[in-house]
Amino acid sequence: MVTSIQVGSRPGPCRWTGRGGSGAGGSVRTGPHDMTADERRAFLLAPGRTGHLATVREDGRAHVAPIWFTLDGDDVLFNTGAETVKGRNLRRTGRAALSVDLPVHPYAFVHLEGPVHIEDDPDSFREWTRIISARYVPHDEVEAYVERNAVPGELLVRLRPETVVAVGDLAGWD
Repeated sequence: MVTSIQVGSRPGPCRWTGRGGSGAGGSVRTGPHDMTADERRAFLLAPGRTGHLATVREDGRAHVAPIWFTLDGDDVLFNTGAETVKGRNLRRTGRAALSVDLPVHPYAFVHLEGPVHIEDDPDSFREWTRIISARYVPHDEVEAYVERNAVPGELLVRLRPETVVAVGDLAGWD
């Protein structure tokens, strides 16, 4: 079960009319608001948007690494090497956090935390590797990425969010 945390105290979006006037012909924008499930999905699946995956090292230090990902329902799927820092951390702890942001105006972010399920049979995750790669590389390069990432020693990780924080239009006005 996914728990969405309501960040703001606002009951919903706030609006402003911009400098252009009192409403008629002025621009209308949304202020900081908790994203709906549909907004969150669209935000996460925007072309080229990468995530920052946080795991915990054996000695307790944090490790953060950029990832390419896709969604399967509410689950986040990504590939990693079994012997990378994140691969070892994920297998040891079984948990991760992911942050995805829009680092330009109007700024937004989604933060997900939860357990992970790890698949290590390349034949079983070849198609997911293709789907993930197709989000980030030119069409004619997808198969090369599949051949590199759907091999023994690579993993498909499924993050099942238990906690979600998703806030849009952080630079909005009240």
